[in-house]
Amino acid sequence: MSRWLWTLRNISSHLWPRALIFGIIAIVTALASIYLKDFIPTELSYKIGAGAVEDILKILASSMLAVTIFSVSTMVGAYSSATNNVTPRATKLLLEDKLSHNALSTFIGSFIFSIVGIIALKAGAYGESGQFILYLVTIILVAIIIVTMFTWIDYLSKLGRVHETIGKVETATANALMERMQRPYLGGVPILKDLDNKSELQAIHETEIGYIQHIDMNRLDKFAKDSEIEIYINALPGVFITPDRPLAYLPKKTDTNLTDEEYDEIKDTIRECFIVDKDRSYKQDPRFGLSVLSEIAQRAMSPAINDPGTAIQILGTGVRVLSEWANRADHERTCEEHESGIFYPNVHAPGLKTHDLLQDFFAPIVREAAGNYEVSMRLQKSCVALSRMGAEMEEICAEISRASLEENKRKLVLQTQLDALEETAKSIGK
Repeated sequence: MSRWLWTLRNISSHLWPRALIFGIIAIVTALASIYLKDFIPTELSYKIGAGAVEDILKILASSMLAVTIFSVSTMVGAYSSATNNVTPRATKLLLEDKLSHNALSTFIGSFIFSIVGIIALKAGAYGESGQFILYLVTIILVAIIIVTMFTWIDYLSKLGRVHETIGKVETATANALMERMQRPYLGGVPILKDLDNKSELQAIHETEIGYIQHIDMNRLDKFAKDSEIEIYINALPGVFITPDRPLAYLPKKTDTNLTDEEYDEIKDTIRECFIVDKDRSYKQDPRFGLSVLSEIAQRAMSPAINDPGTAIQILGTGVRVLSEWANRADHERTCEEHESGIFYPNVHAPGLKTHDLLQDFFAPIVREAAGNYEVSMRLQKSCVALSRMGAEMEEICAEISRASLEENKRKLVLQTQLDALEETAKSIGK
């Protein structure tokens, strides 16, 4: 995905572009009746009773304004609830929810349509035939509003709830992980271990400080191909980048046929291909989604909330998401043996490490769940389930299981509970 497409996708995830589009459509639709009135017989408008359209538009204008204000206030309350009861990092997904955007945009567009229609009616721009067209469009709009209302009311009853928010985080994480499984190395040539020849390469540094949200692999590959060089990515999406940490490496100028100007242009282009922002994004960073899920469990286990049931639910969610990664074909072998997995042959990139994924999710929960038998037991069972999905998972799950047992040895009072945890841990890999 190019930088501009990524930017456009981010803009479209906000409410105002959709509301603006609906508002423009409403204005165009309301004014179109003025130019279409010549195609409608005057007698037909009398039979239908198009003169009642003004009263309908007044009702719509007043009611849609009230509904919009009510909906916005309800959404703000739901976002506040999600921030306090789930995690502030999950609120971003609620703000990008398309159903909320469509509902509010429909209400705002209906309000604008009504206002523009009333103004044009008072100006006498429609005539009898124009009023008939406006009447038909208004009836269609009322039907759309009714359907939207039913959908919106049902959705509002769930908006901001812990279960609903967890579902959104799970979906975003699973989508990011699935995208990464399809292109394990962002579509580039795999870097299976740390570069041994960094001293022979030129490091490219970023001047901004923040999280990498997206890498424009297509543009990187194009410039690398045109310049006949290889680019080695050093920082994946989700990494907190600072001026001392290289974004990427490329051959030193002395090893290329490039002029100073061309070489500097390539370095600037490489920097432009890395989108850096203050916050992490779910879209190309599955580790962030797993961290947010873990954070929800941590908050649930805090003394202020004390909701072990949510922590247990999160462990089930994590197993469901991580099982997709565990059951994948070995991604390192796939990229080596099947060239179809490499879309950008001039760009080399590291892949996600299974150890990092599991540690991002389990490590904080291990710490917070220690001393709670029910959550610790579910954690052990989660490790057992994942350990049976491959040798790689077994080794990491055994490590997590041992860490949980060590934490519980210091905090659990009943020896019988500790014995039960140890007995469950023995099932890892079996």
